Amino acid sequence: MKGSFKLGKIADIGIYVHWTFSLLILFIIFINYRSGQNATQIVWSVVFILSIFVTVIMHELGHALAAKRYHIITKDITLLSIGGLARLEKIPEKPIEELIVAIAGPFVNITLALITGIFITIPNTSEQLMAELETGVNANNFFLNFFLVNFWLALFNLIPAFPMDGGRILRALLSFRMQRNIATRISARIGQFLALGFILFGFFNSPVLVFIGIFVIIGAQVEADYTESKFMLKGFKVHDVVMKDYPKIDANATVKTAVALVLNSQNKNFLIMEEGTPVGTLNRDQIIMALSKKGEEEFIYNVMDRNLIFLDANSLLENVFELIQLNKSKLMLVMENNEVTGTLDIENLMEFILINEVTTNKAHDKN
Repeated sequence: MKGSFKLGKIADIGIYVHWTFSLLILFIIFINYRSGQNATQIVWSVVFILSIFVTVIMHELGHALAAKRYHIITKDITLLSIGGLARLEKIPEKPIEELIVAIAGPFVNITLALITGIFITIPNTSEQLMAELETGVNANNFFLNFFLVNFWLALFNLIPAFPMDGGRILRALLSFRMQRNIATRISARIGQFLALGFILFGFFNSPVLVFIGIFVIIGAQVEADYTESKFMLKGFKVHDVVMKDYPKIDANATVKTAVALVLNSQNKNFLIMEEGTPVGTLNRDQIIMALSKKGEEEFIYNVMDRNLIFLDANSLLENVFELIQLNKSKLMLVMENNEVTGTLDIENLMEFILINEVTTNKAHDKN
């Protein structure tokens, strides 16, 4: 994520902090200063926030280590001002696997709260509790606050607002009884409805809830669309959507040639050839960048992307969909019997999904 700084590695997972996290620290200092707290009280508040974000890292590591059990790699964990984000290589699709991975995070918070609860005295009445907390975070109530916040984090994350943990748990449970795309659609709609509540409540009480609500609404829609698209590809193979006719540019041609091809056609991705062999790819943005930085007389072989991605013509589209999504701007080569039989890009695949969806809907209407 742009604007993030690496803190280190845990279990081979990069831990990053986003620059917006510093705004939260400054906000805490400002609020405490305005409320009349002295320097010692402000330090305790900052230390407490830092300790909570350590638990956020542990929460995300809970997800990551549970995912590792199913051979899913976690790329990194990033601390944001509104919480943590673990980037899994993929989301487990088997309901039991998604259930375990989703519940692992809140389980970490509950475990931390229970361990902390052993060493503290919890007030017997709500009046005593409020009296303990109203003085702000200090040496006497630090671990009581830590205990309460971890329980709150666990409960908050268990709210079924997909794609939060509770929403993923809901989808996993629904997926035991129905198709995953339908379970995702239901979970996404419930999540978006709850997110509106976050936003409305946040306007009057907590700006953080507004940001979380917006994140949930957008995240739920993106994942629902992704899951629906993947479902539409079931049963189809790469050779069903391969492009036999694709634009080529010679590696020894100049950027000027590539610019002319962009202007004279609707093509956005080009295969770079040298003596009849594919040696790279080039997309429209890379051509414009090369024109800006290198000039129109620069040779294509100096600006092309040499990292070719190969797809087996007999691979199921649903199995390579994620790989294609991760390489949206690239033209991929389709191989059959060790020969290039065509190419595939995200735009062509999305057109295939759209046409397939229309055809399916028409067939349903006739029935």
